[in-house]
Amino acid sequence: MKQQWAWRDAFRERPLGVWLDQLPQQVERIWRERPHGDLERWRRILSDLPNLSISSFDLQAAGIRAGEWGDCDQPTREKLIQLLSGLHPWRKGPYEICGIHLDTEWRSDLKWERLRQHIQPLQDRIVLDVGCGNGYHAWRMLGEGAALVIGIDPTQLFVMQFEAIKHFLGARHPIHLLPLGIEQLPPDLKAFDSVFSMGVFYHRQSPFAHLAELRGALREGGELVLETLVIEGAENEVLVPRGRYAKMRNVWFIPTPKTLQKWLQRAGFNHIKLIDVSVTSIEEQRSTRWMRFESLADYLDPVDRSLTVEGYPAPRRAIFIARR
Repeated sequence: MKQQWAWRDAFRERPLGVWLDQLPQQVERIWRERPHGDLERWRRILSDLPNLSISSFDLQAAGIRAGEWGDCDQPTREKLIQLLSGLHPWRKGPYEICGIHLDTEWRSDLKWERLRQHIQPLQDRIVLDVGCGNGYHAWRMLGEGAALVIGIDPTQLFVMQFEAIKHFLGARHPIHLLPLGIEQLPPDLKAFDSVFSMGVFYHRQSPFAHLAELRGALREGGELVLETLVIEGAENEVLVPRGRYAKMRNVWFIPTPKTLQKWLQRAGFNHIKLIDVSVTSIEEQRSTRWMRFESLADYLDPVDRSLTVEGYPAPRRAIFIARR
């Protein structure tokens, strides 16, 4: 456990240190008091992962790569496929592990390419990735030269998937995924140079509470990268689904880009810029061998793909950047 938290010492003098002192107890309490029913099975999978001599890695590739085909033999590769399949479903990716292509539900690399050229350079920055899933984008942030990337996501399976990937990419990297939600960070921490919130905003019941949490995590002048569902329309228009949206239960509101820009201003952000609006395609989000459940094609009206099965506009996503 001491080794697991040794990385905190390098950042203890930063504003981040206020939170770092609380982290070990905070995380251990979650594992102890609220463990998922499959947690021990997932931990056995992690302990059974083979220790391989990884010849190279690439954090800037579309499929984040650890190792080459020749870094393991075929029996080991087959065992590895079986173990990683035990962490199904894999939502974010893709990854390449010693020649194994983890073709995840989301082509998360496409989203990264839409924002990469527009954000402030991540070199030497301390970065927070909120609701990061298994950490795909966090690894891409590290690949851009970030000094430290902390991902937070309360879904314990995603933390296990992250640890599986890190087993092969190496524990030495300054990247960590914690089983927390942003509401569990100290308020007004003012510690991060960049904060990413992608695919989270519409799941929060209060848009302004979430924007306040994001702003509170940023240092003065720090940059927010916010990606969320939007609808077409004018300022002050918002879709509030009556029940499910694209079969999701917990979608509370979907604003127009002009409405969201106004909300960002009201929440205290400036230098606000809309950098992308894209309709989500079934090439970007789909069922695969590594995610065998329903996906986007099942969420859309089979006759009119511009609508969800509930009759709402099909998923359209916007990316904003803004500063505290």
